[in-house]
Amino acid sequence: MLREGQTLAGESLLVRYVNFVKLPHTVFALPFALLGLLVASRQRPITWRTLALVVLAFTCARFVALGFNRIADRDLDAKNPRTRARELPAGRLTLAQAWAAVLVAVALFLWAAWALNPLCLVLAPVALVFISTYSYAKRFTHWSHLWLGLADGIATPAGYLAVTGRWSEPWWLLVVGALAVTFWVGGFDVFYALQDEEFDRAARLESLVVRLGRRRAILAAKLLHGLALGALVLFGIGAGLGVAYYAGVALGATLIAWEHRLVQPGDLSRLDAAFFGANGLVSVVVFLGALMDRVL
Repeated sequence: MLREGQTLAGESLLVRYVNFVKLPHTVFALPFALLGLLVASRQRPITWRTLALVVLAFTCARFVALGFNRIADRDLDAKNPRTRARELPAGRLTLAQAWAAVLVAVALFLWAAWALNPLCLVLAPVALVFISTYSYAKRFTHWSHLWLGLADGIATPAGYLAVTGRWSEPWWLLVVGALAVTFWVGGFDVFYALQDEEFDRAARLESLVVRLGRRRAILAAKLLHGLALGALVLFGIGAGLGVAYYAGVALGATLIAWEHRLVQPGDLSRLDAAFFGANGLVSVVVFLGALMDRVL
């Protein structure tokens, strides 16, 4: 049973690991990995084996990224009132248990990449380094939101390459697909950073909220989300997608607009509804639109 909109109830080791990396949040970007896979299916049939390996690889990559982030930030999390109840600072997981889980996820991710094709295996270590080093970005750049966004954004090219084993035609298709997710995730991560403004300033951590203040940071999030929607349209053009896909993008735009209505500079009371409600559905409706286009 979910509690606080973010965690699962229970104290078993499995539940603690699930909460350690907020596993239910995998739904945010996984549909975009599946979108890349779906577009690639026009060139090569998708097998159940490939689908299973893509889901496994994505889930493990996300586990590595979030798990390493929790390890790297454990001292900061212990000082932040919002995060001090997380598994490491609260003592529900030991550092050794956290590292063990992350290393298992690394091994499974590399195995899945090897099982997919040689190109995926070559790119897998690069991806692991990039998604892990995000954890330190907020210590030196205000643009850590886009680093996080690209860490998720590579999911779309990864899904495509898992099927084809080679780059797309046109060449810019996968670039635009990655940028769409980068801007989308970057925008809602700016929202997420709003609640930590005071702590981040005191701890000398960087974010657009710290740099610009709440009002202008929210405007930056609007700009990023506008760029994301534009990139999704370009992706549809490059992939030759049809009306159902664009209907999904239009519905996603409506959800994003609602998300922005929920969050105001002086009122963050509905931030969870925006982040875990409206935002969590955007990737799903875009993917479902592409799926309907492909099936119909």
